[in-house]
Parts: sequence; structure tokens; C-alpha cells
Amino acid sequence: MQVSPLIWIITIAVTIVFFVYEFFVHVRKPHEPSIGESARWSVFYISLALLFGVGIGTLSGWTYGGEYFAGYLTEKALSIDNLFVFLLVMGAFAVPKIYQQKVLMVGIIIALVLRGIFIAVGAALIENLSWIFYVFGALLLLLAYRQAFSNHESDPANNRFMRFIRRHLAVTDEYHEDKLTVKKDGKRFVTPMLLTIIAIGFVDLIFAVDSIPAIYGLTDQAYIVFTANVFALMGLRQLFFLIGGLLERLVYLSQGLAVILAFIGVKLVFHALHVNELAFINGGQPLLWIPEIPISFSLLFIAATITVATVASLFKTRGNQKRPAAPAPSDPSTTKDDSK
Repeated sequence: MQVSPLIWIITIAVTIVFFVYEFFVHVRKPHEPSIGESARWSVFYISLALLFGVGIGTLSGWTYGGEYFAGYLTEKALSIDNLFVFLLVMGAFAVPKIYQQKVLMVGIIIALVLRGIFIAVGAALIENLSWIFYVFGALLLLLAYRQAFSNHESDPANNRFMRFIRRHLAVTDEYHEDKLTVKKDGKRFVTPMLLTIIAIGFVDLIFAVDSIPAIYGLTDQAYIVFTANVFALMGLRQLFFLIGGLLERLVYLSQGLAVILAFIGVKLVFHALHVNELAFINGGQPLLWIPEIPISFSLLFIAATITVATVASLFKTRGNQKRPAAPAPSDPSTTKDDSK
């Protein structure tokens, strides 16, 4: 797949314009989006992602189109799992609902920047080190195990990283609208809003480690990796408000993602063996009898796994009462003192 520097420049420029538009039109003025607003924009961005995939398939061939769709589905599923952690973070910091859009927007931008860095590093490693597929495969198998047994029950507002931040920053114990810092008695303090953004940035870093090796197991095209990530993150803010009440019902999402990560990990190991150059494996010769898993099977497997995990989750929790995504504190004075 040949992608000219001009196409890269246009793609990055359009991405930047999109986030600038999102901020000034939807996020700059604090408000809680309605279900209707969230639904319309979610449908728009998902439709845009699907049309882009059709465009790739039409112009560059359906092998690349299939790689894009498999990557997009995987990244979207991982992004929804990311949303669940965002939900926990904003609940732990008691972020008022009218300011949650800003936190999500900043978190998504941080996620895209971090993934962009990881994509560039991953492309360089794949280009120069064929054995990196072994590393990526082993990493994904390890991450699959961790994902299968994660319960998202740790306190994101009081983990080791956040305690380190609090020790080195003066923090207020209440929100000051959506300000990140405030001056009190001649001294500059950071607000819980900034702490929330730092926590979400740290979460983004962890999820980027899952995300990028996973999609490089489906395609070696950096352009497809980048655009699949961009479209997976587009509309994520609206999706949060649309399905916020359903997130807690997706009880099998982690297990479904674990299956997907393990599958891609095995696919990467198979590919590494198929192009092997390590001297201590088969004398440095490729193991050509090892099968290469086709992208068509990968796409079907990923789609089926997400579907089964979602349907099984909703069936299991069909009688549960839905709870609000992140309730605002009724009395700001009762908010936990984050400076301690």
C-alpha cells in the first residue's frame, strides 16, 4: 500500500481540524450532552469510519480494506474498555457532569498523541527488526491474561502514581469550574480537574501498550494503524454519554478482549515463525509450514467475539438497574481532600 507524504499531511491536518472543531463547537461551553445529541454524532462518526474503510478497500484493494476493518473493530472495542476506566476515574474524582466532556476530550487527545508515538516506534521496529513480532506476540499473550482477570476495581484516584503526584503538587479540595489551576492567598494550586486529566493520561499510556501491538498483529501498514485509531477515538466522547449506563452491563467485555488479544498474539507468533530469522530457531530459516492466518478469518473472528461478549453481557445483566455514568457531588465541600 503506497501512501504519499501528501496523503499523510492531509490526513493529519484533517484530524487536527476535527479535534479543534470538536473543542470549540461541543466542548468549550460546559454542558451535559443529551441522549439525542450523543446518538446523532455517534452514528455520524461510526458511519464516517465505515465509509473510510470502504474507500480503502475500493482504492487499495480489499485485503487492505479488511485489515482496516479488523483494526477498527479491535481498536473500538479496546476504546470502549478504555471508557469504562474513564468512568471509574471521573467517578473517583467526582467530576461534575457538565465538565466531563472537557475531561474526555483532553483524554482522547492525549490518547491519540501517545498512540501516534507508539505507531511511529512500532513501524520503525517492524521495518528493521523482524524478530519484534515474537516480542509483540508474547506481549499480547501476557496482556490477554491480564485482561481476562482484570476487574477494574482499583481506586484510580488513590493509586501509587496519583499519590506521587499529590506529594509534589499543592492541590485544592474543591473544583473551581473547569479551571486546571487556581491562585489562593498568593499561592498557585492545581484543582481536582487537573488531577483527573493526569490520571486519564496515565490510563491512556497503559492502553496504548495494549492497542498498538494488537493492531500491528493485523496489518503492517502504519497508515491503516493510524487511521483505524483515529476513527476509533472519533465520537468516543459522544459514545460515553450515549452508553454510559450500559458500560457497567458489559461484564464480559474484558474476557472478550482477552480472547481477541490472545488470538492476535498467536497470529503474530505464527507470522514471526513464518518469516523467522533467529539463528536458534530452525537454524535461522523460516518455518514455511506454519500457517498465516488470513485477514478475512481475523475480521470474522474479532467481530464474532465482540458480538458474543456483548450479547452474553446484556443477557446476564438484563435485570440489573442502570446506574448513572458519573454522578456529580451534591455538596462540593464533602469532596475528598486531594491535597493529602
